[in-house]
Amino acid sequence: MSHLDYRNMIKRVDFSKIGKVVEIPNLIKAQRESYEDFLQVNVPPEKRKDIGLQAVFKSIFPITDYNGRATLEFLSCSIGQPKWSEEECRERGMNFAAPIKVTVQLVIFDVDERTGARTIRDVKEQEVFFGEIPLMTTRATFIINGTERVIVSQLHRSPGVFFEHDKGRSHASGKVLFSSRIIPYRGSWLDFEFDHKDLLYVKIDRKRKFPIAILLRAIGMSTEELLRRFYEVEEVAMEGDKYKKAFRPELMVGLKMPVEIRHPKTNEVAFKKGIKVSKKRAERFADVTFGKLSLPLEDLLQKVCVTDIADSETGEYLIECGQRITEETLAIIREKRITALSVFSLENADRAIWEGLLTDKIKDRDEALKEIYKKMRPGDPPTKDAAVSLFENMFFNPERYSLSKVGRLKLNHKLGITDGDLDTTVLQFEDILRVIRYLIDLKNGIGEADDIDNLGNRRVRTVGELIENQFRMGLVRVERAIREKMSLQDIETLMPHDLINAKPVSAVIKEFFGSSQLSQFMDQTNPLSEVTHKRRVSALGPGGLTRERAGFEVRDVH
Repeated sequence: MSHLDYRNMIKRVDFSKIGKVVEIPNLIKAQRESYEDFLQVNVPPEKRKDIGLQAVFKSIFPITDYNGRATLEFLSCSIGQPKWSEEECRERGMNFAAPIKVTVQLVIFDVDERTGARTIRDVKEQEVFFGEIPLMTTRATFIINGTERVIVSQLHRSPGVFFEHDKGRSHASGKVLFSSRIIPYRGSWLDFEFDHKDLLYVKIDRKRKFPIAILLRAIGMSTEELLRRFYEVEEVAMEGDKYKKAFRPELMVGLKMPVEIRHPKTNEVAFKKGIKVSKKRAERFADVTFGKLSLPLEDLLQKVCVTDIADSETGEYLIECGQRITEETLAIIREKRITALSVFSLENADRAIWEGLLTDKIKDRDEALKEIYKKMRPGDPPTKDAAVSLFENMFFNPERYSLSKVGRLKLNHKLGITDGDLDTTVLQFEDILRVIRYLIDLKNGIGEADDIDNLGNRRVRTVGELIENQFRMGLVRVERAIREKMSLQDIETLMPHDLINAKPVSAVIKEFFGSSQLSQFMDQTNPLSEVTHKRRVSALGPGGLTRERAGFEVRDVH
């Protein structure tokens, strides 16, 4: 091979006027760092962060058998050296991969049949081979079967809560129907939507919808708690043919004043009788403490009672919670000399929650949970324990449901939660109530709907995160197999390697690298095409769009 004669080469002269200000950044830094964070190869086991491979093992382990007599616990994992170098893998048509070895311990218990107390009988620790994981080369590629492949980053909908409307396309009347969706990073989707009659419904995982009251009962809220949460309740005291209540200007916005109200200090007329109260005027006197209003009992007509009123002698209900006050109700109030009531007015309020509770036949939590179970598992007989377990696992179990820190941050920001903990990745009852409140306000013109195709509502899954998700899927299958082996075989004679079969993990990883839409043969036309391929972002792949379902909005066609 001939060599260049460097002595005769011409010196390059730079005629540029602007000097080099910034160094060219590492254009594939994001891909390299993502995979390094996933593996944490150069970090000692005791100092590893709870991310990537470490987080996957910790989320699945410990695995306990169905009887509680044995537990398989994760201690640490180590990644060995690859058998072949990059060049040898290219020549031999091999995978550039390293073995994963996991140190686990099997703890066997003695269970006292009378008390149920567990005492440790035996602990067996062992290092188990867990298959091979492809390694990333310094050029941010993977060598699979001797060819260089690139894992393209995925653009997907960010977890969090989204509010939208159908622009009047769903119903024949052209009425705009509002809806919201809580999208987790992992777990069941929760949808809330209004129908054309302004009734609020819920869908779980896009299955059949059911009234909002069933979900609210399932999270353990009574009718009174719900009405107090969603409506401005006033406490009134009866005095003969009149009642007294505290005057709150914000509750009178848009309504005519029944009496004249004067300022307690200056004695000037603050609100004139018969004149509608404007929002501006109510805000002006918001900080002023007015005295109590004395109004005729007839003013209570059409208001809604928030508490159950029972007869002190017979115990039967005279007025039920959520019941509207009518002439007959007023007659009962006078006859039984009821002295106090809690009420709210429907004049300035949205009726969705109240009407949902009125039409709801289910009055207790157990029945509501069974109803949800029937919707999610049609055909299965609903038992109380099964219904509770299904509902808890869907939204409140960290093993089955995760908003991720990104989802929690976006949900807190959208709902105005300032003191929320980002480590709380499961749904809270408070989150559900705030989403419903925001959706009702949105229907009434307060707040803004989201554009789901806006890049602000999307995020990029890099290579480390994509492989982490695949590894978790494989590990969930391994967990199921381990539980079955624990219960079928004599656990005392087994070692950890007898329980663990890592083939499901290896199969999932192999399938992802070999045939996933995001695992692509690297474009090697020239160095620039290589870099652009590694930096490419795709909306396809697992959990993303499909070519058939991608509409005009996603394609950004104008």
